Amino acid sequence: MYLGAFLAPAAVLLVAKGDGGQIAEAADVAPVAAPAPEAVPAPAQPCCVEVVAAPGVPTAHLTAEAPAEEASSVELVSASRWRVVSRTLPAGVAPERGLQVRTILAARSISAIFPEINEIGGVRSDALRWHPNGLALDVMIPNNSSAEGIALGNAIVAYVLQNADRFGIQDAIWRGVYYTPNGARSGGYGHYDHVHITTTGGGYPTGNELYFR
Repeated sequence: MYLGAFLAPAAVLLVAKGDGGQIAEAADVAPVAAPAPEAVPAPAQPCCVEVVAAPGVPTAHLTAEAPAEEASSVELVSASRWRVVSRTLPAGVAPERGLQVRTILAARSISAIFPEINEIGGVRSDALRWHPNGLALDVMIPNNSSAEGIALGNAIVAYVLQNADRFGIQDAIWRGVYYTPNGARSGGYGHYDHVHITTTGGGYPTGNELYFR
């Protein structure tokens, strides 16, 4: 068996001027500090299925490949006890119709890592192409003006930024700050009630994709 640690990454957001967000009075908002990306091995690809890999689960979990006859992976629970769990990501709260594969991967991963999120917007009409083309998500933050809500939005930005390569993150926006994998800049970007995330898409799904943790 091969053991691989899967980390629960932290993330960043995306900017699109045509995307509506609440504009707060304060313009100076400290950017979220994004940790350096960590290499996460891609899961093995099953036969005859296009696989879209997803980020790891929290660091407390270790995963290992199951025997060939098993379809699930094996999670190490203790030094002497194992249990079989699925590595595939189920659909989350985001409507996936019209989303491209990397956007779906980001949405499912956010739902899995942040169960507090109960609404993620996807395809909608907009002056810019990101939402209409399935390239953008609006992760709605509960109690967005509270300390807890702000911390949750910050954590989501950090998570997507740390997984920028895996999710194909182009940018993200949260509380007046525009984030990219190369840095952030503050001022006038709105998005105080949700984290806006833009991906590079990766094409529309064919129906044969599997999305992995």
